[in-house]
Amino acid sequence: MAVVGDRGNRSDRLVVLGGEGSTVRGEGRVWLVGAGPGDPELLTIKALKALRAAQVVVHDGLVSEDILDLAPASARKISVAKRKSRHSYSQDEINRMLVAFALEGLNVVRLKGGDPFIFGRGGEELEACREAGVECVIIPGVTAALAAGAGASAPLTHRGVAQAVTFVTGHAAKGGEPDLDWESLAKANQTVVIYMGVSMAVPIAARLMEAGRVGSTPALIVENASRADERRITTTLAGLPEAAATVTGPALLIVGEAMALAQAGVGSTDVEILVQKARA
Repeated sequence: MAVVGDRGNRSDRLVVLGGEGSTVRGEGRVWLVGAGPGDPELLTIKALKALRAAQVVVHDGLVSEDILDLAPASARKISVAKRKSRHSYSQDEINRMLVAFALEGLNVVRLKGGDPFIFGRGGEELEACREAGVECVIIPGVTAALAAGAGASAPLTHRGVAQAVTFVTGHAAKGGEPDLDWESLAKANQTVVIYMGVSMAVPIAARLMEAGRVGSTPALIVENASRADERRITTTLAGLPEAAATVTGPALLIVGEAMALAQAGVGSTDVEILVQKARA
C-alpha cells in the first residue's frame, strides 16, 4: 500500500493508493482539464461534462469553490495547492497519485487553473500517464492572459501595434531570474505576457529596457483575472516594478503598445496615485 503526501499526522494530508499485491488494472482514465482563470462561466462545455463525470478531482489551490461544486457530491476532492516554497504535494507525488487512481479504475479529473499546457505542468502529468499506460485526455481551458486582456478591453494583438504575442514565465525552473531571450522580447510592436512575474518585476523591467524596450511602453498588471475581486493597474514598463509592489494576489504582467487601450480597474486611491506617478 502506498501513501502519497505524508506531511505529518494530519489525516487530510494522506492519500492511500491501491492495496497490497493489487495488480488488476481498471479502465480508469485521467482527464487534464483547464478550469480557466476563475470565473465558472468561462469553463468550456467539455470541461463541465468531464467534471460532472469525475470520481476523483485533483485540483489546484486557485480553482474556485464554485467550480469544484460542479463535480458530483460523491467525488473525492484533493487539493494539491502550490504556493512558491509551500507545496502540499510534490509534482512527482501528484503524478503517481493520478496514475494510481486511474489504475484502480477511477475516472480522474486533474483540474488545473487556466490551461493545462500553459505553465501548468500538464506535459509532465501527460508523460507520467503515458509511461504507466494510462489513457490521458486533455481539455484546454481559457488561459489567464486571454481573460486579463479581455477584462481590460486590451487586445493582445492589434493591427499596427502588436503583430505578435509571447507568453513567458517570470521564474526559472529552480527559482530566480528567468533565462529568456531579452533582445527578442524587447522588440517593439509585440505584446509580452509574463506569468508568475510579480516578485520578479524589478529585474524583468530592467532586462527589457537594457535590451532596448522603451521605458514608456504601456504596461498592464491584472490581479485575479476574471474573478469578482479582479484589479487592473495601467502603468508603463518603467513604472512596472513600483506598480507590482502593490500586488498581493496572483497576477499577470503585460507589456506592449496595445496595452494603451487597457482600462484600469483599481480600487485604491493609493494605487491611482502610484499609476499617475508612473506615467509622469
